[in-house]
Amino acid sequence: MPIIPRLTASNDQLAVDATLLEQLFDQIPDIAFFIKDAAGRYTTVNDSLVERNGLQSKSQLLGRRVSDVIPGDLGRVAGEQDVAVMQSGHPLVDHLEMHRRAPQRSCWCLTTKLPRRDASGQVTGLIGFSRDVHAPTNLADIPAGVSKALNYLERHYAEPITPSSLAKRASLSPTRFARLVKRIFGITSMQLIAKTRLAAASVMLLESTGSVAEIALDCGFGDHSAFTRAFRSATGMTPTQYRASAVSR
Repeated sequence: MPIIPRLTASNDQLAVDATLLEQLFDQIPDIAFFIKDAAGRYTTVNDSLVERNGLQSKSQLLGRRVSDVIPGDLGRVAGEQDVAVMQSGHPLVDHLEMHRRAPQRSCWCLTTKLPRRDASGQVTGLIGFSRDVHAPTNLADIPAGVSKALNYLERHYAEPITPSSLAKRASLSPTRFARLVKRIFGITSMQLIAKTRLAAASVMLLESTGSVAEIALDCGFGDHSAFTRAFRSATGMTPTQYRASAVSR
């Protein structure tokens, strides 16, 4: 995990910084940016976060908690993240998550949340963003060896695949392969494997009648419990809740 500096400042400095950051992140549509107070309420947001929640203005988010905006377990889990960061004082960095975007769309993001502190060191809230994970638009930019490994992953994600085994298929060292994956996708090799498996599982949960245990094995998870933990961490819901929420929509 990278070293994260302590975010401390006077109230005047924080107000200026928040305004400048809001203006900056308004220009970056693939990042949802936010600042929250000690109660987890939005105090600063960017246009992208407004759009993702299907709202019309920032005023519809300001003063509200994430659970007030996003119903069900997805909002609850995001709120629990906020509490954990503020109570522990430890940042959440590049956490891979599947977000729902209005209307009825999903995207994969890397979420980072950092505690904010006053001049005395007390946690007064948090600041963070969720960055979209994009597939490369120009497939020709992917080296042939990496492309071969990625194609194998897409077809064989149920097998016990590791970053090292993918690197071997790409005829690259694990370090070189990891650097290329990070440059191309913005995520680690392990996150790429998890994303591939969880994306396949989310489709199977909606389009098949297989049990959760069967889907877990079909997507490369060792058991039902491991699959449930990984799926809940990424989506905020258990596989069963995810399937049920889709049926109810």
